[in-house]
Amino acid sequence: MSGTLTRIGAVVLRHWYLISGSLPRLLDLCYWPLIQMVMWGFIQQFVMLQSSFFAQAAGLLLAAVMLWDVLFRGQIGLALSFFEEVYSRNLGHLLATPLRAWEYIAALMTASLIRTLIGMVPVTFLAIWFFGFSLYSLGIALIAFFVSLIVFGWSIGLFVSGLVLRYGLGAEGFAWAFIFALAPLSGVYYPTTILPHWLQGLSALLPASYIFDGMRAILLHRTLRLDLLAVAGALNLVWIALGVLAFLGFYEAARNRGSILQLGE
Repeated sequence: MSGTLTRIGAVVLRHWYLISGSLPRLLDLCYWPLIQMVMWGFIQQFVMLQSSFFAQAAGLLLAAVMLWDVLFRGQIGLALSFFEEVYSRNLGHLLATPLRAWEYIAALMTASLIRTLIGMVPVTFLAIWFFGFSLYSLGIALIAFFVSLIVFGWSIGLFVSGLVLRYGLGAEGFAWAFIFALAPLSGVYYPTTILPHWLQGLSALLPASYIFDGMRAILLHRTLRLDLLAVAGALNLVWIALGVLAFLGFYEAARNRGSILQLGE
C-alpha cells in the first residue's frame, strides 16, 4: 500500500512542480473562471433589473457558471495533466516504471482536483467581492455538488485521454468538444424540462443535469433535493466506471500496438 501511495504521490508531485513553478500555468488556471464569473455576473445584474424572476433568485447565473466550471475544470484538468506527459514524450518512460495503470489514473484525478481548486476557490471569493454572491450559501449541498460534478468530469477526461492514448494527438480536440456538447443537455442555465422530449431522455443519463436542478431548487425554493443528489451519485458510479474501463481498454490496445512511445509532437 505504501508503494502504491508513493507512486501516485510521485506523479502528483511532478504535476504540482509543473503548476507551481510556472506563473503562466497558475494564471491560466484562474483566468477563465474569473472572466466567466465577471461576464455572467454583469449579465445577471442587468437581467435582475428586467426580470422579477431573477430578482427573487439572486446568484442563479453566477452559481450555474461556477458549478459548470467545476465540471469543466475537472475534465480538462485531468486531460491536460495527461497531455503534459504526451507533449513532453514522457508517457512511455512513465508507464515503463512500476507505476500501474490504475495508480496513474488516481494520480491524474488528484492532479485534476488540485488544478480545479486552484482555479475555482479564488473566483468564489471574488464573486462575493464583486457581486455580493457567495457560492457557499448553498451550504453543505455545495460539497455534494462539487464531488458529483468533478467525478463526472473525471469520467469524461479519462475517456478523452484514452482516445488520445489509442489514436494519438489527432483526437486531442475531443477534450474540448465533448464536454461542451454535453452542456446543452446538462441544464446549466435552464431546467432540462424545456428540452424536447427525446433530448430529455438523454439529459436524464447525465449526473450534471440533476446537480443543476438541485442547485436551482436551493436558490429558488430553499429546498435541498436529496432525491436528485442520490440519482446523480448513482449515475456517477456508472460514468466513472465506464471512464476507467475505457481508459484501461485504450491503454491495453495502445500497448499491444506499441504506439505509446510514438505519442508526442
